[in-house]
Order: sequence, then structure tokens, then C-alpha cells
Amino acid sequence: MKNIKFIILSSILFNSLFCFSQDFEIKKINITGKIVSKVANQILGYATISFINIKNPKIIFGGIANEKGEFIVEINAGVYDVKAEFDSFKPLEIRQQKLFLDKNLGDLQLIENSTQLQEVTVQAKQSTVEIKLDKKVYNVGQDMTVKGGTASDVLNNVPSVSVDSDGNVSLRGNDNVRILIDGKPSNAINVATALQSIPADALDKIEVITNPSARYDAEGSAGILNIVLKKGKNNGLNGSFTAIVGNPRNYGLNGNINFKTKELNTYATVGYSDSKFQGTTLINTDYLNTNGTIKNSINERSIRERAKKGYNYNVGFDWNLTKDFTLSNSFTYRRNNGLSPENVLLYNYLPNDSFVRNRLNDQFVEETDLDYTTSFVQKFKKEGHKLSANATFSQGSDNGLSTITDFVIGQSSNATITTSKNFQSQSRNLFQVDYVLPFMKESQFETGFRSDNSKLLTDYNVLDFVSGNFISNPNFTNKLDYQERINAVYTQFGSKINKLSYLLGLRFENSNIDINLLTTNEFNNKNYNNLFPSAFLTYSLSDNTNISLNYSRRITRPRNRFINPFSGFSSNVNIFKGNPDINPAFADAIDFGLLTKIKKVTLTTSLYFNHTENVFQFIRRPNGDSVTTVVNGQTLITPITLSTPINLSFEDRLGFEFTLNFSPYKWWKINGNFNFFQSKLVGNNTYVLAGSNQTVVENLDRNSASWFTRINSRITLPYKIDFQANANYTAPQNTSQGQSLGVLFMNLAVSKDVLKDKGTFSLNVNDLFNSQKMIRQANLSNLNSYVEMLRRERQINLSFTYRFNKKKVEREKSRPENEGGGEF
Repeated sequence: MKNIKFIILSSILFNSLFCFSQDFEIKKINITGKIVSKVANQILGYATISFINIKNPKIIFGGIANEKGEFIVEINAGVYDVKAEFDSFKPLEIRQQKLFLDKNLGDLQLIENSTQLQEVTVQAKQSTVEIKLDKKVYNVGQDMTVKGGTASDVLNNVPSVSVDSDGNVSLRGNDNVRILIDGKPSNAINVATALQSIPADALDKIEVITNPSARYDAEGSAGILNIVLKKGKNNGLNGSFTAIVGNPRNYGLNGNINFKTKELNTYATVGYSDSKFQGTTLINTDYLNTNGTIKNSINERSIRERAKKGYNYNVGFDWNLTKDFTLSNSFTYRRNNGLSPENVLLYNYLPNDSFVRNRLNDQFVEETDLDYTTSFVQKFKKEGHKLSANATFSQGSDNGLSTITDFVIGQSSNATITTSKNFQSQSRNLFQVDYVLPFMKESQFETGFRSDNSKLLTDYNVLDFVSGNFISNPNFTNKLDYQERINAVYTQFGSKINKLSYLLGLRFENSNIDINLLTTNEFNNKNYNNLFPSAFLTYSLSDNTNISLNYSRRITRPRNRFINPFSGFSSNVNIFKGNPDINPAFADAIDFGLLTKIKKVTLTTSLYFNHTENVFQFIRRPNGDSVTTVVNGQTLITPITLSTPINLSFEDRLGFEFTLNFSPYKWWKINGNFNFFQSKLVGNNTYVLAGSNQTVVENLDRNSASWFTRINSRITLPYKIDFQANANYTAPQNTSQGQSLGVLFMNLAVSKDVLKDKGTFSLNVNDLFNSQKMIRQANLSNLNSYVEMLRRERQINLSFTYRFNKKKVEREKSRPENEGGGEF
């Protein structure tokens, strides 16, 4: 009997110890499966999969499917809620799965999210460009050619987008484009300069919206470009670091790090850059007599050196206080400063003589920009039902100091010295609240309010050195106080009837603008109310083919250099002045689009038409004044030419474009873009010459056609080597006062993965043939001119990127857009 009791007690003890040891020793298992779409059984490559322990929700395992939608995740044995996610699809949740042994979950089928009416998407997997009906999304991280470059370089690779040598951005050939950063207007005073200061490695993607709906800010008759900065999204601690060295001098170090749990997502991006490069300008000008013969000629050759050191920081967090309430905060700071000396030689040719003037411009520039945003999103029980709000507070400055020395070579004792000061400061407060209410099965109502208040103060001063003293030049000195208050409300309704989706919206904006020239005591207020309707129709011909018809009304308001009459003095014979009387331009845009996927080709085509009233146009004209130079006993009188913006009657722009992604083989991916447009401009320029009562009326009517194309090819070679090339061509185009000539340029890049794909070396060459120039010719009543401008010579960069807990190519779940928002 005792032996039997002993055996029973021993068995109980043994089993207890065995069970305890099983609990103490965590068992690892592998879970596999495949993620596909339910309707078309389409592979959802790079979808995310998560396993949440129901006993301890803080224990989360997860991963990313490969390009075939397949996943394998190692987890601790236990009971889990399984969640599969992919952009534009409803998340799939499988609750209380008992997972104690290796298991294949089979095909996890996701259903397309019908509430995202404007997110009908056919994606080319692992491509640089994702094509959607209402936008194109350019993924920066997969473009090797922009490593070591700036945001301007990134934009210049985006379909439908062009960046000229001055950094000015245009969309479909139209430069009235709204540029946003993380869905908010940039607070930078000079947006073109700011884009040249943001490192490409800080960017996640570019969203191109050619015809925005009423939920978006109505600014920008050409459309919207939204620059999305990097922000980690994957669970756990992960990040990457990139070091750059280049010739001409281009040193950079950028890093981003992210830590995410179920409740909190924190992220930071930090960058430093030190660059120095040269640009060249060639201008040949023939000044004419009244009978059209050449009076004298000036050939200008200049070299401008741009040296800049910059810092950028972006930190923030998303805090899920509850499963339905998220609080977000972010802070961004950018600072750049450097010298930009310019050496200009002006070869003057007279009928019987010639001489050379030397103009030296030593310029120092310092720019700062800081931005703080706080926001929340409250979700309700019904999917898609939410309330969101955000507030943004920004401060920026752009300060420049110049000393200009001008003399005739051989007569340096008669040099003239001029200094200029251009101090600009800007503040902006932006507040918006949005509400989204889905109802019935396929319908959605949205409404929102937005208030945008900004103030720009420009202090511009030119001093001439006369008799040993610097004396202010009243012709080029003033303070401009520009204040803009724009309040908007919008509403829109969308629904889906069988294969037809529609979205109808209306936006109201009140613009209250003060333009105060403080030195001259000129005060001007402009207050106007406008309605901006929009309508979007989408019809699904099949699972892979959709057509759309869109309409929207847009506005472009003149700002900054457009209105400031005292904004530049880099030359004493070519003067730029803003126009404080210029009025906003209004555009009606219609777009008919087709999106289809045929085997390995994803194609979108658009036929678009824009009618713009009060369209802006920069023109050059005689000022009526002149500069007198005495050389070798001869008196040379050079007329001053003025550049200024004016309103013309209207412009009609009819165009056609297509964008395609094509992957003929797994190792070869191609995407290309082609855009052709016809432009008709109507209007006159009426002005009075300075110092006279002569009124001049110049007809600026113009009919012109042009096109541009871009092709990008990426090849995966053996030994984890990638090669990329892209070519860009812009055809000639007639302007109101001359012509812009065709430009072709090319970029090349090669990369090699190392350290088990945790590291990547990249070598790229931007503007291989030094051909990315702005080339223009002008024909005015008093002169003919030819201009070639190369802002930056060929750039060669070598970079190394190291990633930890992060894959080279990720299909991360995108940040949720502020669907009801005035912008994003």
C-alpha cells in the first residue's frame, strides 16, 4: 500500500514539475501563410501580419509578407489574435487562435475598403511609382539616383513634375502648384530654396494630386504636391542611418529611428549636411536702336558658388490613449546658412570699342524654419466614423546680406560699392477640424473647418557707398508687412452604386489680406469670398480597369516675391520687382482618366483641360531709366530692363499624359511618364515708362505646344547589385516674349547590398552630361537676349545605409491620412 501511495505521489509531483517546466521554458513555433485579396485572389505583396497575445496584449509578434504575399513568423506558443493588413483593404482579424505547434494559416483573404472612395488602386509591386486614380505616389526610398541629393532632386524624378534651374516647381508644365510637407503648407519663406535644403533621405514619399477634391485647400491651380517625411511604422525598435560623401563637396549624415508598441509610436529623424558647388550663367544681350539695328552688346559670364551647412530635426509621437483615441505631436526644425559669392564678367561691345566690367557679389544667407503640430483622432464604433483636429504653429526666417563691388577692369579705382540687406520673418498658425460619417452600406458624409493665419515681414534695404559713407537708396528700400487670414468650411458626400462611385463637394473660403508698404505708408486690404465646387465620378469596368471624370475649381494667390516691389538688386541693369496690385488667379480643371492593369503593365492616362482667369505671367520690359558708364572717353548708356509679374486675361491649357509601370522580368522594372499640352494665352501688358508720360500697350497673346517625358529603368543584377538609370527631356516651348529651348539630362546609380542585406552602398551620378540647364531666348522691342543657366554642375555621390530591425524593401502600413481634413 505504501508503495502504491509513493508511486501515485511521485507521479503527481513529476507531472507538476513537468507542467511547470513547460510553462517556464517558452516554446518557439513558426506560423506561415499567404495574404491575398478575396475578390480577385490577387497577391498582396508586403502586407503586414501581427500576432497579439490575448493574455498579455503587450506581447506582439509580427512581420511583413514577401513579394508573393507569403509570410513566416516565429512566435511564442500561446493563444493569439491574428491581424493582417494592407493599404486600401479592410484589416482581417482572426481571434483566439490556439497556436502551440508550427502551423500554416493558409490564404488570409482581405476585402477592399469600399469606404475609401478615392483610393481605388492597382499597384505595381515593389515599384518606385504607385498609380492610383486620384493620385500618384512616388516612393523615395527605392530611388538610388537621389541618394545624397535634396527634396528638389526627388521632385525632379516624379512623374508629371519638373524643377527648373532656379528650383521652381511645375506640375504638368504649370508652375501654380501647391507644395505641402506632411499635409501642411510649408512655412518656408522661399519654398524653392527650402526644397534645396531638405535632404532626400528625410523623405518617405511624394503624393501628386492633379485635381484635388473639396476636402483639400483650394490653393494651387495646377494641383498639390505633398511631401511626406519619414516616420517609422513597424513594431519594436528599428531605424536606419545613411552617410554621404560627394564631389563637388557634399557631406551628409542622416538617421531615423522608431520605437513602436501597441500604445505608443515614437520617431525621430536627424540630419546634417555640408555642401559646396558651382553654377554658371551665360547671357548674351543685343541692345537695339529704334530701327532694329544693334546699338551695343553685352555678353555676361558668371560663376556662382553656393556653400551651405544645414541641420534638420523631426521628432514626434503617436499615443493611443484608448483603442479609439490617438494623440499625436511632432516638432520639426531646419537651419541652413552659408556663403554664395558670385563673380560676373560683362563683356561690353561698342561700335568702335570694347571693355569688360567685373561685378563681385559676396552674399551670406541664413534660413531657419520650425514647426510644431499637435493633433488627435477620435474613432467611433462604426468603421470610418471619426472626428479629427490638429493645430500647427510655425516660425521662419530668411536673412541675406550682400556686398556688391562693380568696376571696369583697368579702372578699379572708380569701383562702386553697394550693400543690400534682406531680412524676412514669417509666422503661421493653422487650425482645422474634420468629421467623417459613413452611413448605409456605401455612403459617406464629410465636413470640416480650417483657419490659416500667416504674417510675413520683409525688411529690404539697399545702401550706396558715396563719399565715404553708405547712404540708403530710396528706390530699392522698403518694409513690407503682408498678412493673410484664410478661413474655410467644406462638405462633401460620396457613395457607391454598383460599379459607380461618386464624390460631390463644396468648399467656401474667405480671404482677408493686408498688403502694407510701411516705408511709403501705402496700405491695401483685399477681402473676397469664393466657392470651390468639386465632383468626382469613378466607374469600375473590371477588377483591373477603372475610368474617372473629375472637376474642381482652384485659386492661386500672389505671395512674397510676386507682390514685394523691393525684393532684389543683384544687377543694376536687370531689375526684378514684385507687383502689389496683382490679383489672384482662378482655375477650372477637368480631368478624364483611365487606370488599368494588363498582365505586367500598370497604366494610367489622363486627358485634362484647365481654364485660368487672371493668370500670372512674368514679363520683361524697358523701365525707361538707364545706367551711364564712361569708358575711354566714350559714354555708354545701357537701358534698365524690368522683370515683373502681371495678370493677363486668361489661359486655356489642354493636355494628355500617361504614366506606366512595366516589369517585363522579375529583375527589370520600368516606369515612364509622357505629357503633351497645348496652351493658349490671351492678354495685354499696359505700362507707363519711367520719367515720361508714354503709355505702352504690348500684346502678349500666345499659342504654343510642348511636351516632356521621363523614363526610369531599374535592373537587379546577380550578387545583390542594382542598377538604375533615368532620362528626362523637356521639349521647346514658345513664350509671350520668346522661347524656352529643349533640355535633356540623365542620372545613373548602382547599389550593392552587404552585411546580410542590413547595409547598402550606393553610387550615383546626377546630371551625367552637365546638361540640366534653363535655356531661354527673349525678343523685346529694345533688346534680344539668349540665356543659359546651370544651377549645379554634375554631382557624384557615394552613400552607405545601415538598417537595424528593418528590411530594405518594406511594405509598411501607411500613416492614416486625415481623411476629413482640409489637406491631409
